[in-house]
Order: sequence, then structure tokens, then C-alpha cells
Amino acid sequence: MNANEVIESYVTDVAVQLPRKQRNDVAFELRALINEGLQDKADASGRAADAAMAVEFLNGFGRPAEVAARYRPTLTLIDPADGHAFLRAAGIGLAIIWIGGLFMRLQQPIGSGSDFLSALGQWWGATVIASLWWPGLLVVSFGATSWTRFRWPQASEWKPRAEDRIHGSRATLVLGIVGILCGTFALVDPHWLLDFFWAGRAAPAAYRALTYTDTFLGRQALVLLVLILLNVPLLLAVIAKGRWSALLRRMETGLGLATCAVMAWTVVDGPVFMAPGSDRTVKGFMVLIVAFTLIYDGIKLHRSVRPAPNQQGQLP
Repeated sequence: MNANEVIESYVTDVAVQLPRKQRNDVAFELRALINEGLQDKADASGRAADAAMAVEFLNGFGRPAEVAARYRPTLTLIDPADGHAFLRAAGIGLAIIWIGGLFMRLQQPIGSGSDFLSALGQWWGATVIASLWWPGLLVVSFGATSWTRFRWPQASEWKPRAEDRIHGSRATLVLGIVGILCGTFALVDPHWLLDFFWAGRAAPAAYRALTYTDTFLGRQALVLLVLILLNVPLLLAVIAKGRWSALLRRMETGLGLATCAVMAWTVVDGPVFMAPGSDRTVKGFMVLIVAFTLIYDGIKLHRSVRPAPNQQGQLP
């Protein structure tokens, strides 16, 4: 090949990556630009341009895909400003999916090393590989957010916020208290759900599935009940104060970590329900609650600013 053939090959590789209506104009402009640059290189070297010199020059000019990108409008699926948030969301989501899937796989009977390896293989295929839907969903979500921000920039304008504000309103906290009390009532006597929906005619196996073991009732049950109910006076204090104070936030964090510790103890200590299926299900939910709580507290710690900015010199 001679220098002209090398240039034509390069120009073609660039042009075919562009919309059809742009190709001819870009090819004409690019060919002229390359010819001029290659001629300058040949003059500087004191010899005529050949194929080797053309290849060397074009390699320095950039890959065809990179050159084509200079002529195309920028396509941004994820706003660069959202890059770190995307990675955090992807990592946290995958960690929760993988840990939850591994826990469920290890709940099956394992009597030997081959059973353990088989469980890991099932976890890899059914959980890890299948979890790739999560990053894909995030790409679509972040892409839609970027497009919305571009389409309606006024909607994404920065607005100041108070760190001690109540998310939602006092009514939201009241609903939270009602939910805690109703959930606690259902947990104290799960048989009530069967009596309510089936008027006491549920199968004996259903009652057994919702019967706590004596071990759980004698160890963790009362502690968990107290920790759950302590959220009620905490939320009442927030409602009365109208905001989250630093002390209330610390109490919330401490209460959450204590609950996680007791739940972790419950998961590893022994069965919660008499029926193995119910026991695996409730322990799976406990693992997810612990994971979400620790991740949430970790994010709050990561986002905290300590020491606080100097308060001197503030505007009146």
C-alpha cells in the first residue's frame, strides 16, 4: 500500500462510524487535514511520505473511533457528576444481593465439602451472574435522570436543606409509630394473622409454621421486643421537638446497631420458628435488615463532616 491508500483506509474507517448524512463532508475535511499534516511531517523529515510514515502519523492522530467521536454529539448515559453515586449504588446493591443469596444457599443441608462446593456453584450461577440486572437497571435509571436534568434544568437546581429536618412530616412519623405497634402486635402473636384471615380454620401445619421455638422465646424474643418498642418514644420525641437533634440522631443510630446485634445473634444462635421454611424466611429478612441498617449507617458516617465548619464569621 502507498500513503494515499493508507489515508483512504483510515478515512473510511472513521466515516463509516458517522451518520450517513455526515460521512461525505467529514471524509473530505478529514482527508485534507491528514494530507496537510502528513506533508508537513514529510517535509520535516526530508523525504517523501510513504505507507510506513502514513501509518505512524495516523497512529498518533488517534484511533478511528476516537476521531469519529469528535464529529458526533456527545452521548452521555451517566452524568459524570453521578459517576461515584452510580458506583456506590451498584456496589451496595450487588453486596446485598450476593450476601442474601449466599445466606439462602447455605441454609440448605450441607454434609460434606462437595455439598458446600455445590452450594457455592448454585450461588454463583443463580445469584452472582443473575445479579447483573442490577447494574443494568441503574444505567437506565441514571440515564433517565441525566436526560431529565438536561431537559428540565430548573428541576435540578440546588436548594438548601436543614440536616435536622423531618423527612416527610409529623404525620409520616405518626404513621411510622402505628406501623411499629401493629407490626409488634403481629410478631407477638403470629397466630392472630391466621385467625383473622381464616377465622381459626387454618391447617395445623400453618399454626406450626408460625410457632416460635422455646430457645428463641427464652433468649432473644424479649430483647428484640424491647428494642423495637423503644422506637416509639424516640419518634414521639422527634414529633414533639419538630426536628431531629444531634442527641436523637445518636440515639437512633445506637438503637439501630443494638437491634442489628441482637438480630445477628438470633440468626446464628438457633431456630426462630418450629417450621424450617418459616425459620429460613425470617432469618433471611433479618440478614437483609442488618445489611441495610449497617450500609445506611456507613453512608451517614461517610457523608458526615467532622470537625464541623467554623461557625465564626457567619453572616447575620
